[in-house]
Amino acid sequence: MKILLACLLALLPLIAHAEDLGTLSANEVDPNFLPNPFGTGDLSDPSSVTNELGPYGNPYSPSSATNFEGITAPRLSDQEGKDRGTLSTNQYDPDSVRNPYGRYGSPYSPVSIKIPFGAGSLHNPIIPTNPYGHGARAEGR
Repeated sequence: MKILLACLLALLPLIAHAEDLGTLSANEVDPNFLPNPFGTGDLSDPSSVTNELGPYGNPYSPSSATNFEGITAPRLSDQEGKDRGTLSTNQYDPDSVRNPYGRYGSPYSPVSIKIPFGAGSLHNPIIPTNPYGHGARAEGR
């Protein structure tokens, strides 16, 4: 029993680990800006969403932001830790920011990053379209 408990406790950090991939932002001078080639967008970084050989940039990886059928796409969260959906090209995923009818992709949803007022306002520092803001943090699972 103690051995089983020790094994579960040893594997828990591997299961609950969320990898910081950078920020989805219009602020191009931010070093954590996803496409920044000198920061988190480095093509040689395996955890970069721009690296086509890594798990988050490969179009065939289930964890990729560019895989239409990806099942574990990177999650977006604001600076306060609130969930802002998945960074996915899947327009049918209910949590995808690309789903125009979903909770996080609809221009009418109060929690969407695309709503012009509220969470998606250009004056909101946590919104990706604000060029002076911090953007939404992307996390790999």
